[in-house]
Amino acid sequence: MATIALDRVLDQPLLKGARNEAVASARVSDWSALSDAEIMLRVSEGDDQGFNYLIEKYRKPIIHFMFRMVHNQAVAEELAQEVFLRVYRSRQTYRAEARFTTWLYRIATNLGVNYARDTKHERAAQNVYLDQPDPETGTTPDVADATPSVEHDLVRGERMRAIRQHVMALPERQRMAVLMHKYQGMDYKQIGEVLKLSESATKSLLFRAYQTLRERLKEFV
Repeated sequence: MATIALDRVLDQPLLKGARNEAVASARVSDWSALSDAEIMLRVSEGDDQGFNYLIEKYRKPIIHFMFRMVHNQAVAEELAQEVFLRVYRSRQTYRAEARFTTWLYRIATNLGVNYARDTKHERAAQNVYLDQPDPETGTTPDVADATPSVEHDLVRGERMRAIRQHVMALPERQRMAVLMHKYQGMDYKQIGEVLKLSESATKSLLFRAYQTLRERLKEFV
């Protein structure tokens, strides 16, 4: 996938034009005082400082999210760059009808799903681990209870392989919901907004996903 590195995005002619317009009447000294939606609306008016702020705020979470989907640090960073590039390109059509994070993760989810579909055969030939250590923290989150014990230590390698296989084997929406819920800490409402489901439907979706995982991983719990 050909994408433009984030440190080069603001050097593109398209973005320079927006910056030169300087439509915003005043610069903001404390962006944290504004909601994400308010910042994005300022970006849509030509304030690129707000875009830089949103990149700094969400770059790592989006990389983590993409990493859980593709299990490759370089690809995750590339996809994250593409997410923010699409955010910027869509700035003028942005409407603050939903939370900015809902819109952001919907873009990321669609991009990740498309990537997974396009590289399905390539990934089938690779040894990919869902519970590969996080590139930022070095920790390894588990789908099942991660309370340490001697038994868990003894079967950890086999358990990691089983978790990886069964989570990735979940139906697409269940897999996306688990990734957002377990690894991004998103609540039912946020996940539902991203997947365009009601809160109750999201709860049901996650219930079925975790029920399946508990059943398939019961020998490791």
